[in-house]
Amino acid sequence: MRERYLESRIRADLAAKMVLLDGPRQVGKTTLARTLLEQSGAGVYFNWDNRGDRGEIRAARWPGEGGLVVLDELHKWRGWKRWLKGEFDKHRARLQFLVTGSARLDLYRRGSDSLQGRYHHYRLHPFSLAELRGRKPRTAVAEPGQELEIPSRGAPEILGHLMESGGFPEPALSTSMRTHRRWQKERLDRFFREDLRDLEAVRELSSIEILADLLPDKVGSPLSLNALREDLEVSHRAVSHWMNVLERLYHVVRVRPWSSPRVRSLRKMPKAYLWDWSLVPERGPRFENLVALHLLKLCHFLEDAEGHSAELWYLRDRTGREVDFLVTASRRPWFAVEAKVKETHIDPALVYFRERLGLRLCYQVVLEGRRDFLQDGVRCLPADRFLAALA
Repeated sequence: MRERYLESRIRADLAAKMVLLDGPRQVGKTTLARTLLEQSGAGVYFNWDNRGDRGEIRAARWPGEGGLVVLDELHKWRGWKRWLKGEFDKHRARLQFLVTGSARLDLYRRGSDSLQGRYHHYRLHPFSLAELRGRKPRTAVAEPGQELEIPSRGAPEILGHLMESGGFPEPALSTSMRTHRRWQKERLDRFFREDLRDLEAVRELSSIEILADLLPDKVGSPLSLNALREDLEVSHRAVSHWMNVLERLYHVVRVRPWSSPRVRSLRKMPKAYLWDWSLVPERGPRFENLVALHLLKLCHFLEDAEGHSAELWYLRDRTGREVDFLVTASRRPWFAVEAKVKETHIDPALVYFRERLGLRLCYQVVLEGRRDFLQDGVRCLPADRFLAALA
């Protein structure tokens, strides 16, 4: 069994509070939860989707010897927050609670009966290059505001595999593209037939599937909801709601443009990226999507495990100059990243924004290139070495 990057953090946090763990379908939440349960030596696993388990949960039948209680997909129960709050307060001296789900639990928990102060929240990501490479997480993967520790050796073969398979455990740990194709088809079928329907009453399921089919070709470009509305022949409100649903279910993530007095974005449209970047057909946008998810994983790790405030943006000004990504820490620019497939000359937009924002750290990462050089304050280097420095 390969140890996931959040395992030790969750184990430590369970000693004091409950833990909410969410992430995309088949990203490894249940495997991680069962591993923690086995390590605890006592406890029980319940899945809300199982009829028998639902009865045990509602009756609150917990193991007499105490231990870890894993509650999978509990958010599908309408009153789960208030119920869980009461059970945790009553049994916290002898039981530990780990709640997992394939939808954003941090959104579900808002309200008058919030669990605030009783839990830590983690978002589990697919495998990244650094995690597949086998490097164990340090105390802090990267210190916000500081330069990234770029390793001297990369892993181009791992990056090539991730480009084709995506980062989800089953295809990422397999060398068979047949396994990947079958896994991807079955995962999407279950996503639309089960997860989407369980989230809320969605009547236009076929229309949302068509929307999802359109998104891979729009990765890396500003996403116009108005254009999507015209393609689908529905209202702007409907498309906006459907995008929110896809985001809450970890199918898509939106990266918004950074705006400041020094950089005013003419277009407020976000970019859309997929959690499974292997769905993106074109090589360039797929590589950009892969880099986006690696950077997002770093931001989420720093926020969930370290308590920092880190966010992912992109840069675009009124003249059309654009840089793929900007990572901020405590709302202050930390470093910018431009993803290129082959080019090794420094992108002029990256130089412009470096000077405009006073950025100390700018990286141009190249998929097909081995040179590492510094020019105009921008470091150009192989993508596999850069990604190995992240979470």
